[in-house]
Amino acid sequence: MGQDQRIISDTDILACCGGFCGYGCNGGWALRAYQYGVNYGVCTGGAYNAKNCCKPYPFAPDSQDKQTPVCRAQCQFGYNMDYYSDKIYASSAYSIIANEDAIRKEIFTNGSVTAGFDVYSDFRLYKSGVYVHTWGKYEGGHAIRLIGWGVENGVKYWLVANSWSTAWGEDGLFKIRRGTNECNIENKNVDAVIMNA
Repeated sequence: MGQDQRIISDTDILACCGGFCGYGCNGGWALRAYQYGVNYGVCTGGAYNAKNCCKPYPFAPDSQDKQTPVCRAQCQFGYNMDYYSDKIYASSAYSIIANEDAIRKEIFTNGSVTAGFDVYSDFRLYKSGVYVHTWGKYEGGHAIRLIGWGVENGVKYWLVANSWSTAWGEDGLFKIRRGTNECNIENKNVDAVIMNA
């Protein structure tokens, strides 16, 4: 049997996990979101206006909306499956050792890793290259996905998918220095094993 390629709905987690996971669009705990997937499952999702999923992302790419969606146990109109039949379950949710090699092994073995890191004012101005915090005040934590790694101009980096739209950074991606725990990015990594359909 092949690996399940469906995308889980971030909207379903934001709206329906509630206080167990955190504060909706205002932050939360990634490990608890994965634990929610173990206990209750999460329906399929996709990009804004996607039609081939239960609950696509609700905000347009240029939207500044920060309102947490309302939890509805139903799929979008026209989708060919009901909400509960569409659910994808995780068999386990776990933290990853705060170690560069362990994180790389997890990405190589299971795909992207959910991570949290500390955001400072200078990060918002990122355009390209390898980000290294140099100035600005602490603004809070932020959840992202580590999707790969590399070296640029002799500097090791993590390749990261952000959620601030493709208009930000390098088409929605950024690079951050790897192996130095830059902005605590190597301290807060979690993942889950998704059950096959």
